[in-house]
Amino acid sequence: MKHACAAILLLSFFGIAPRANAQDETVKLEAYGGYDYVRFDVNTNVSGAPPSASYNANGGGGQLEYNFNNWLGAVGDLAGYEVIKGTPLAGAFSYVFGPRINLRRGKINPFAQVLFGGVVATSGIGQSGPVNAFGMTAGGGLDIKVSRIISVRPFQAEYFQTKFTDGLNNRQNNFRFSSGIVFRFAKPR
Repeated sequence: MKHACAAILLLSFFGIAPRANAQDETVKLEAYGGYDYVRFDVNTNVSGAPPSASYNANGGGGQLEYNFNNWLGAVGDLAGYEVIKGTPLAGAFSYVFGPRINLRRGKINPFAQVLFGGVVATSGIGQSGPVNAFGMTAGGGLDIKVSRIISVRPFQAEYFQTKFTDGLNNRQNNFRFSSGIVFRFAKPR
């Protein structure tokens, strides 16, 4: 039901939003908000934790991008995810920052980025309590401009590495998928 409502919302933006100008306007500031899915893959050698487990987490996140020019931006990304597995609530919060390369082509903007920062996990995702660790994402996505101030991001897919202490190699290789809306706030240059 949630996915059907999201699809209807996105389609309505395509039908209602004014047509984007033909010229490519680069704004200084863009804000993104949307849905996040993370596949946490955890291998542990810790007492009381399963030796290998995967957790599907749903959540939401936001990004703020400052564009230095038409192709280079700096991104701050904050996102929260939760896993409900049995009674206790398990989850994580990521805070990552770094450069983004934009390939703006009229109404479409494919992009690639590498972001570094940290992740806080609660008990239940291979951890016995709240733990803070290194986090990094690398990947890209696509923004489609539907008006002068709104773009739709149908997908953003990333490798999501975390470095929680797990008794093995202290590195978890995860996957993150995002989808949402981008708002362009600053005046064009």
